[in-house]
Amino acid sequence: MTQTFVDVVQRNNLVAGFAVIGAIVWVSYLVSNRFTRGRIHGSAIAIFAGLVLAWIGGVVTGGERGLADVPVFGGIALLGGAMLRDFAIIATAYGVDPEEMKKAGISGSVALLLGVVGSFVVGAAVAFAFGYRDPVSMTTLGAGAATFIVGPITGAAIGASSELIALSIAAGLAKSILVMIATPFAARLIGLNNPQTAMVYGGLMGTTSGVAGGLAATDPKLVPYGAMTATFYTGLGCLLCPSILFLAMRMLFG
Repeated sequence: MTQTFVDVVQRNNLVAGFAVIGAIVWVSYLVSNRFTRGRIHGSAIAIFAGLVLAWIGGVVTGGERGLADVPVFGGIALLGGAMLRDFAIIATAYGVDPEEMKKAGISGSVALLLGVVGSFVVGAAVAFAFGYRDPVSMTTLGAGAATFIVGPITGAAIGASSELIALSIAAGLAKSILVMIATPFAARLIGLNNPQTAMVYGGLMGTTSGVAGGLAATDPKLVPYGAMTATFYTGLGCLLCPSILFLAMRMLFG
């Protein structure tokens, strides 16, 4: 009976992947509502649970894809892949009102530039403090402080080692989770209650998953606006970090 169930799941591993993700999300929102009264958003708890399960899967199997290396959970590799990730990010754009976007104007553009450069500088400074003094290392870790997508793209472009790229991803994940958890608490203090401020916030923070989760806990109607500029932030970071910002690091520390 057990072997039959395992065989069925392995043949339909994508369906099983949806079931596992659905169960994790359901339990995470239950924990959020019961134990934190919604102060820590369910999506933040779900991401943390996913990271723990990925670590367990990697330790148990010795593989590189986390829980997806367990044959029964192979479908999670597709769900966690770039295709569905990018689809989810793009899909948020359909909730945007173009008229509201126009109101952000120059402030949204300035927020994007300040967000990318500011995160990069902080990340590079932390890298310097921990003994990374060469331009490649500082640029890769600075890009990781922007987002966990910009970090590996930049590292691969400028020839960083796999260890540095992994550190850049870890930095980006830490930022994403921090933004997701802190956003609901900071919303009232910074006036994060309308589409314009949501777009500026997304441009400053940049981490799409963190901004989307944090805004969902603050006001779900703001999610498309913050996610929109956060997505632009990722693209701008991928453009600036391996080019202009890397050249600047070479001039300063090369």
